[in-house]
Amino acid sequence: MSAVNDAPATAAALAPYAAHDGQSRGRRYPESPPEFRGEFQRDRDRIIHSNAFRRLVYKTQVFVNHEGDLYRTRVTHSIEVAQIARSVALALRLNEALTEAICLAHDLGHTPFGHAGQDALDECMREYGGFEHNLQSLRVVDELEERYAQFRGLNLTFECREGILKHCSLRHARELGELGERFIRRRQPGLEAQIANLADEIAYNNHDVDDGIRAQLLELSALREVRMFRRQYDAVVALYPDLGERRLVHETIRRMINYIVVDFIRTTQSQLTQAQPRSIDEVRARAQPLAMLSDSCREEHLELKAFLREQVYRHYKVLRMTSKARRVVQQLFEAFFKDANLMPPEYRDQALRAETTHGATARARAVADYIAGMTDRFAILEHRRLFEPGERT
Repeated sequence: MSAVNDAPATAAALAPYAAHDGQSRGRRYPESPPEFRGEFQRDRDRIIHSNAFRRLVYKTQVFVNHEGDLYRTRVTHSIEVAQIARSVALALRLNEALTEAICLAHDLGHTPFGHAGQDALDECMREYGGFEHNLQSLRVVDELEERYAQFRGLNLTFECREGILKHCSLRHARELGELGERFIRRRQPGLEAQIANLADEIAYNNHDVDDGIRAQLLELSALREVRMFRRQYDAVVALYPDLGERRLVHETIRRMINYIVVDFIRTTQSQLTQAQPRSIDEVRARAQPLAMLSDSCREEHLELKAFLREQVYRHYKVLRMTSKARRVVQQLFEAFFKDANLMPPEYRDQALRAETTHGATARARAVADYIAGMTDRFAILEHRRLFEPGERT
């Protein structure tokens, strides 16, 4: 979409319950309005230009980056999420630029080694407030990115920050002011954030099928026990009986995504027709989300999710990788927390300054920031430098 199409001049084309640039709750630090683009396009542009976004190219989705060139990484996953969410947003007359910005930023705080790295870092931080990757994504855009002269972080709009914070414990919500209120009051974010949330699930469910087959962890015969896959697979075979396996798999997954996205749009539109929200604040005031799948589609979606959990995420080859990943993260944390001098000077100085001001908890958070920002390969390299004799430092 061009800058002109993203500009506030197109506000009339948006639904009344969409996020409108001119009605944003603003930024933490006031700025002059952008020229020839909207506020949410500015958010998206800042996210794409951030260091944290570039690092996602070498961060695990399921398979560690060095295991193969064609597996999804956090950056390709984020792009796929954005493409699904943009299609839904456009069909529902929502703010496409904001939707894309949320999708591209939602994993900025993810650790190396996917959920294994996150769980390991959370264990290390248990005595110091824990580690939540959604909160870390917010911390990245609010504090850790250092690019602008006037402020720390990216100074994103409230609406974008609201969407990035997909989950949050009540304990942390109470520390976040206006941004944490919806978790305390059990309310919803805007529709753009709701769409990004569900698009995330749709994307990883379907691309993990593709990666699981590529990694030879999944057999087509086993996948045909899953209703959503079997229905689309059988339709493709009936139309193209001589199609090679690779194209057969891609065509099946393409149809699976289309099926669930069409259901997503139609079901959400039905919900909006019934609810008739007149503004984004009326969307937020609801106890339940308006963006959703139909009951039957949701059931099939959850069936596929459960299948992947058993057949891919708990496969012994994946568990071996996650076991090693957890050990790398734990040992890095223990070493850096015990002796901050082992970190590069800028991170060492941040950790020591934080400890002087706010004690051991602040030191631990600074160490967690350093580790969470690592790519898979950098974490492996740092571990070798610290623990393998003869490795160059």
